Amino acid sequence: MEKLKEILLHDRFAAEAGVELMEVREGYAKARMLVTEKHLNAGGVCQGGALFTLADLAFAAVANSRRQLTLSLNAQITFLSAVARGWVYAEAEEVFSHARVPFIEVRITDEEGRLVAVLTSSGYRKKENLF
Repeated sequence: MEKLKEILLHDRFAAEAGVELMEVREGYAKARMLVTEKHLNAGGVCQGGALFTLADLAFAAVANSRRQLTLSLNAQITFLSAVARGWVYAEAEEVFSHARVPFIEVRITDEEGRLVAVLTSSGYRKKENLF
């Protein structure tokens, strides 16, 4: 999985947002992001796009953990509570593994473990191997 983590370091948008991939194993990934002033929207809380970027990188890690190039088909995010500072964590799990269309759930929590958002997404596994 180290090779996958290395590949995902090239996700420049996520890197610029401050997203760090902490753990990757087959069917599971965990990422984090420190919410700073640059992440805040006009209402003074973390912008939804920043949280989506965090969840999307965790999705990418899980979706590609089976060593086949997998791209997102769709994504649905629900924001449940606001966060204005501190670490947020995205834990992604493949809840249904299919040869071509996996289904993944990503749960974003704050430092206290409070649920901030949930993203569900399916991907499309291409025929080519990732490595």
